[in-house]
Amino acid sequence: MRDLERRYRQLLRAYPAGYRQARGGEIVGTYLDLAEPDRRWPSIIDVVDVLAGGVGERLRAAGAADLIPGIRLAAVLSFITATALAGFWGTAEVVTSSASWGAPAFGPFATTGIVVWGCWLLAGAVHVIAPARWARVAIGLALFLTAAVVPIAALFELPRPYLFVLVPQVTLGLLALAFPAHTARRQRLTPLAVASAAALIAAGVLSGKSSWFYRFNYGGAFLPEAGAVLLLTAMLAAIVLSLRGDARGLWALLVLLTPIGLLGLYPLTENIVGAGHADFRVITGTTAAIFLLGGTTLAAALAIRARSSATADTLAVRLHERCPNCGK
Repeated sequence: MRDLERRYRQLLRAYPAGYRQARGGEIVGTYLDLAEPDRRWPSIIDVVDVLAGGVGERLRAAGAADLIPGIRLAAVLSFITATALAGFWGTAEVVTSSASWGAPAFGPFATTGIVVWGCWLLAGAVHVIAPARWARVAIGLALFLTAAVVPIAALFELPRPYLFVLVPQVTLGLLALAFPAHTARRQRLTPLAVASAAALIAAGVLSGKSSWFYRFNYGGAFLPEAGAVLLLTAMLAAIVLSLRGDARGLWALLVLLTPIGLLGLYPLTENIVGAGHADFRVITGTTAAIFLLGGTTLAAALAIRARSSATADTLAVRLHERCPNCGK
């Protein structure tokens, strides 16, 4: 048990120093009591639990405890957006044709993306009928296929969705893994409902178009519009919640800036960067810049919140100090 105890104490470094000193022994003792007698390493579940708890305590210490609820709200909006895009592009795979242009196709579908979008819609269905842990497994599978379609398509010389759409889809999916464990049934139906509406729009817009048209616009069209809708939704949620004294909407907006920027990856590279037909190097560089800007903005907000919290605590201490003359 000595090795196991030492490793749990190493994990406790995720917590602030003051919290470790006050409750570190109690936390380690609890995990040791629940561990099997012959265990030498913390379980994966325990590792995730300790790290999540440490991050939560550090956020509370920085005065940003509402960041976690904000991330959960952002995860809900991300999952809705991801399934909506899957509904749109999955329908586009079916209703477009390659006959008139002679473009390469994937059987009766435009590209191998049909497998990816089908898996995302499956994740939406699992989210409705199964516990949250199974929905996260389905999202993880969809994320794996979204990333794997690039090397698989290259290996077998098959058409695939462009990186302009795969990169934001992966980012939305990663954020969607943080959705709340307990939600009302009507809320769990929202992603599939929005995906169905997006599918109807795709059927009306792309029916009868060639797959060349579909693949050419696979990133240039509709993704920036989806980003704009996501931005407006997040801004509206931030305003409404702020009026109630709830800051989670503001944090959700800050977290969503990165996926929103990635949904505009095509116009950013083609127009703003001026890359013409952007290659992999340009796409990678622009993606890195979007992540850097989004992360810097969130880090700056956290730093400002921590400084404001520290200032408020200092003022509170001063207000409660006793007067040296009167003792009050």
